[in-house]
Amino acid sequence: MSFVLDCSMTMTWIFADEVTPQTQLIQERLLDQDAIVPSLWSIEVANVVLVATRRKRIKVSEWPEIFNGLNELPIIQDDQTFEQATKKSLHLANQHSISVYDATYLELAQRLQIPLATLDKKLKSTAKSIGVKVF
Repeated sequence: MSFVLDCSMTMTWIFADEVTPQTQLIQERLLDQDAIVPSLWSIEVANVVLVATRRKRIKVSEWPEIFNGLNELPIIQDDQTFEQATKKSLHLANQHSISVYDATYLELAQRLQIPLATLDKKLKSTAKSIGVKVF
C-alpha cells in the first residue's frame, strides 16, 4: 500500500539530529511501498534546504547529494494537485483552519484513501478528525 509523504517527514531523513524511530520506520516503508506527494512537495523541500543553508545547517555543496538521494526514493508526484487546490484543498484548509499547503497533503490522502506520514501535529489531528489514517 502506498502512503502520502509530507515535507516534515521527508526532511528528518536529511537532518540526522531529527531522525527518530518513527521517521526511520516510515523511510524503511519505502523499500516496498511508494510514497505519493502533491506537486508542491518539491518546492517545500527545496525551500527547507535553502533555509537550512542560510542557517548554516548544511552547505550548498551538499545539495546534489541531498536531491540525488531523494530522487532515488520511490516518490511519485500527484498530477492533480493544482486541479484539487481550488476544488477541495482550499475548502479543507478553510474548514479546518490549516494552510492550503497542508490541506494538499490531506486532500491527497483522503482522495487516494491511503495513510498520511507527517510530523505536523495540527495536520495529524485534522487528518484523524476526518478519518484519514496517520502514521
